[in-house]
Amino acid sequence: MPERLFVCTPSRLGAYADCPRRYRYSYVDRPSPQKGPPWAHNSLGASVHTALKNWYALPVARRGTDALPALLKATWVREGYRDVDQERITYRKALGWLETYVAGLDPEQEPLGVERVVATKTGVLAFNGRADRIDSRAGEAVIVDYKTGRSGLDADDARGSQALALYAYAAQRVFRRPCRRVELHHLPSGTVAAHEHTEESLARQVTRAEDTARDIMAAEKAIAAGADPDAEFPTNPGTLCGWCDFRRTCPAGAEVQGKEPWSAVEHLERAG
Repeated sequence: MPERLFVCTPSRLGAYADCPRRYRYSYVDRPSPQKGPPWAHNSLGASVHTALKNWYALPVARRGTDALPALLKATWVREGYRDVDQERITYRKALGWLETYVAGLDPEQEPLGVERVVATKTGVLAFNGRADRIDSRAGEAVIVDYKTGRSGLDADDARGSQALALYAYAAQRVFRRPCRRVELHHLPSGTVAAHEHTEESLARQVTRAEDTARDIMAAEKAIAAGADPDAEFPTNPGTLCGWCDFRRTCPAGAEVQGKEPWSAVEHLERAG
């Protein structure tokens, strides 16, 4: 019998790369261990992403900055914030980012896709992922990923992103046109980090993803044959442990001081 394809998304592959134990808690153990409370930075990111998606859904004549307050208010996710004051400050910051960003967009330029699912298969993977935006520029597709995190991003972040490379690889097949350029649009700073892939660099990222998939499938098979799940999906202790949804379940994570759900947005208050 041929080997089954590994069905995956960028977040699934990323979870294993960050920590095999977190992958196991998320995708293997059933029932999955209880997660910690929602994160404010995830709520912020989801709110901004949805507002931008809905902005593109408006008629061209209404695609201006004046539409943004209603769009953001309608999509605002309130979970994870320390209190109402912090939430209000974060909302105002997010609205400012959106207004600055949208002011630089051409409302008449229709993307190939917004929150568009692209999918493809290789000899190992059945990949699917939802790209924030896919632009059409000079006959080619361009992958655009919105970022709302604290840190600025550079070309190395765009070059090294496996998720963006897999989106580009799949988009080439979905849209039947070249897709080599990937961009990270960092809304807080108004900067764009970009990388121009080659067919070779895209192939290398696909090979990396296939290697990860093989490791996961081998670990799952070993567990099915009676191996120790902790040995097959080991922990990867480090700074990410404080942010892990399963910190209280994981022995390694339990030894790390956990972050508060609102820790990643506290700097917005200090910024005024």
